[in-house]
Amino acid sequence: MTLLSKAITALGGLLLGHACYSAREHTTLLSLRAATAATLTSSPTAAGSLPLDIIIETIVSTFIILVGLVLGTRPLRPIEWRVWAGKIEREGEEGFTDSSGAVDKDFVGNPFSLLEARPNFVDIRKQRRDFSEWVRKGDAQRAQ
Repeated sequence: MTLLSKAITALGGLLLGHACYSAREHTTLLSLRAATAATLTSSPTAAGSLPLDIIIETIVSTFIILVGLVLGTRPLRPIEWRVWAGKIEREGEEGFTDSSGAVDKDFVGNPFSLLEARPNFVDIRKQRRDFSEWVRKGDAQRAQ
């Protein structure tokens, strides 16, 4: 995460914490007021909802936190294998580094390297030719 995204997320966290504290204080004062009113009169009053400013502060702070988190994420990787393999072929490891220069922990290199490095299928005809040449060379050496 960059410094800007961390600062935005921290600001949103502080605002959300303040909204939670304000909501707790409001409900505490409301319950105290209801308890006092219940002792003075025999009918208890209904509890009210949160004030509009606390609700708005909660929504705005949640939105600010989300903006900070989205700004701090690294770019999405391609979903299709052929696009990802093409990016690896063109850019190599440099294409999968974050803003600090560290290589992505999920970077595995060329996804097709296993297929490219596998041994070829056995060529029986080539092996037969090699064997027959080996036998002929052995016969030629024995004849001398």
